[in-house]
Formats: sequence, structure tokens, C-alpha cells
Amino acid sequence: MNTVQPIRDLEKVQEIKGHLLRRSYRDYFLFVFGINSGLRISDILPLKVKDVLDKDFVRVKEQKTGKTRRVVILPVLQREIEKYCMELRLKPNQYLFKSTRTNKPISRIQAYRILNGVAKKVGLEEIGTHTLRKTFGYHFYQRTKDVAVVQQIFNHRHPSETMRYIGLNQDNIMKAYDSFGGL
Repeated sequence: MNTVQPIRDLEKVQEIKGHLLRRSYRDYFLFVFGINSGLRISDILPLKVKDVLDKDFVRVKEQKTGKTRRVVILPVLQREIEKYCMELRLKPNQYLFKSTRTNKPISRIQAYRILNGVAKKVGLEEIGTHTLRKTFGYHFYQRTKDVAVVQQIFNHRHPSETMRYIGLNQDNIMKAYDSFGGL
């Protein structure tokens, strides 16, 4: 299994948003939802309008752990949810990320194709569906410098696990190489 990375560069995040918005509002919204919620893709895809519209948090039963979590919906994401649902005239029982061919949500594989395709267009590698969650964690940490909070959000056992997960260990290694410079 390949390791995926967070998107560290905020300009790349904006570039991806632009590409996706020009292509598909649903795909743009999937990206925005993922990088602003910290949820796994398997927990995002089955969400319905009634789960998130006009809510301050979403209650999710995690596919991976089976645990029920309460996840804050940030104001920026609340605005995006409202705009998306109103523009597409979505009903409460409709899936947020509905397939164009079925009445079900898109698959994890389709989400991967969407993200991988746009990543190639903007010159990013090591991208997958988990990149959304890692990007959230990376930038949350960069703004707060509080690894303990990110650890709690992600339900990790140790801060070192969280740091490795969001790519901080790799950043620290690269900084050490840069300062070493060679002999």
C-alpha cells in the first residue's frame, strides 16, 4: 500500500479547488468537505443532507472503528454545505455525493479517481482519498501548533502517531537535511 501525503501548499489547495469547481460542483464540494472535516472518506460518502445541513456538528459512526463520533462542522464548511444544498436543490434524504448513475453515493474508488486525476493536473504525487483527512490535520496543526488536539480529533493513541500521520516527521527530516547541508 502506498503512503499518501497531506497537501502542504495552500496554493495547491486553491488550485485543486479551481480545477474541481470548473469540472464538477459535487467533486469540488467533496474536496472542500474532506479538507474541512477531518473525516475519512468512508465516513463522508454516506452522508445525507439531513446529517449536515443547519448543523454545528455531525454525528458519525466510523466505518473503520465502529465508534460514534461527534465532529464539529466549521463555519466555512457550514456555508459551503448551505450553498451546495441550495444550488443543487437537494432534499433532506438525498446523499451529498450522489452518483450520476445510481441513487447511491459515489464509491471510494470513484472518489480516489477524482482526487488522483486533479492531483496529476496540479503536479502532486502521493495523493489518495486519505489525503483529505491528512490535509485537514496538517493545516490544523500548522495553525494551532497543538498536536494533542489533532491527536484527539483523529483518535490516535500517541502524539508521535499523529505527527507521523500528518507528515510532520517527514517535514522535520527534510529540515534537518537542509540545515545539515553536507560535508
